Amino acid sequence: MIRILKHGATDAEKSEADRKVKQTVEAILEDIATRGDVAVRELSAKFDKWEPDSFRLTSTQIDDLIATLPEQVITDIKFAQTQIRRFAQAQKAALVDIEVETLPGVRLGHKNIPVASVGCYVPGGRYPMVASAHMSVLTAKVAGVKRVAACTPPLNGVPPAATVAAMHLAGADEIYLLGGIQAVAMMALGTGSVPPVDMLVGPGNAFVAEAKRQLFGRVGIDLLAGPTETLIIADDTADAEICATDLLGQAEHGPTSPAVLLTTSKRIANGIEAEVQRQLKNLETAPIAGAAWRDYGQVILCDTDEELVSEADRIASEHVQVMTKDPRWFLERMTNYGALFLGMETNVAYGDKVIGTNHTLPTKRAARYTGGLWVGKFLKTVTYQQVSPEATAMIGEYCSRLCAIENFAGHKEQADLRVRRYGGKNAA
Repeated sequence: MIRILKHGATDAEKSEADRKVKQTVEAILEDIATRGDVAVRELSAKFDKWEPDSFRLTSTQIDDLIATLPEQVITDIKFAQTQIRRFAQAQKAALVDIEVETLPGVRLGHKNIPVASVGCYVPGGRYPMVASAHMSVLTAKVAGVKRVAACTPPLNGVPPAATVAAMHLAGADEIYLLGGIQAVAMMALGTGSVPPVDMLVGPGNAFVAEAKRQLFGRVGIDLLAGPTETLIIADDTADAEICATDLLGQAEHGPTSPAVLLTTSKRIANGIEAEVQRQLKNLETAPIAGAAWRDYGQVILCDTDEELVSEADRIASEHVQVMTKDPRWFLERMTNYGALFLGMETNVAYGDKVIGTNHTLPTKRAARYTGGLWVGKFLKTVTYQQVSPEATAMIGEYCSRLCAIENFAGHKEQADLRVRRYGGKNAA
């Protein structure tokens, strides 16, 4: 039996919040589409108190910002980027071009072609998301994208030096100090000073996510990323302290970040609230993490491991930590998750910052049908065909009859012309 001991926000409450965001984004995108650079500048001044002569950083400005950072910061950024590059390169190596002869004289193939230009959004605000530069810019460059533009907002009117360093070291071709809806709209729509990109990637707040949703179609996007989600699967081999630490460690992303404990342990289910409250007393981000746990936290008690799997797949969380006697049992059976973290030694923070996998992942149950950002997202797998004269005469007869079934006369004539010209049995 599956019992929900603590409920989060209702679907109705979430829908009302989404509606208000949608209306705001629609108006801003229309303004930027109409007025271009002027609207972008006004919005930056309004929301970030930021209107420099140029939003794009020069090489000198980038070098000067990097020079302000301690050497250890640069070393740590390079270490993280090395791990992410290694994994992305391994993923790319698994994507091979193919060409096969499916019938005598019929050659079919596919090629993996990088997207020509990509806009990467790197969030700032409460948390300057340095790691998002690795995940988006670096991965795009490993894929072979020629032009990568990257945007990040100033932090209280000051350029975030570490984020700029990460963008630059990852290989960004253009770096802009600009945030929010105006940043993704500038990259997607283009303005007088900035050419449009072909694809938008990167996480952001609810307004950035909604802007990407509304811009999809005019440009490609990686996925629709909402508030960070975490799900912990635990049995009696785990303990409340580590469960609470990892729940709050992701809940601190924002006050609407869902954090779910899914367990077969009555001990942990009954003890988690007291442990969460104990840890919140000493957590610097308690006002945020505490609100997220209060309003969006859940505790779900199951009787069996099979129920844990079925419930986890129903929730389809962005991050899933498995703290059980045999974590790989869940790896073999679960199907809906953004990223899986196996064992108590592993945690989501590793995936967010340094271990090598990408941290831009599906939320709002999108893990039912998509994975997260990876090198393959920046590649278009396109097909090609080549048919010999002998093969076209044979294929053409099949095609002609199939077109007739569907009443496509023009399609049929394409096939019939090849049959006549290249010697099929109906040739003159």
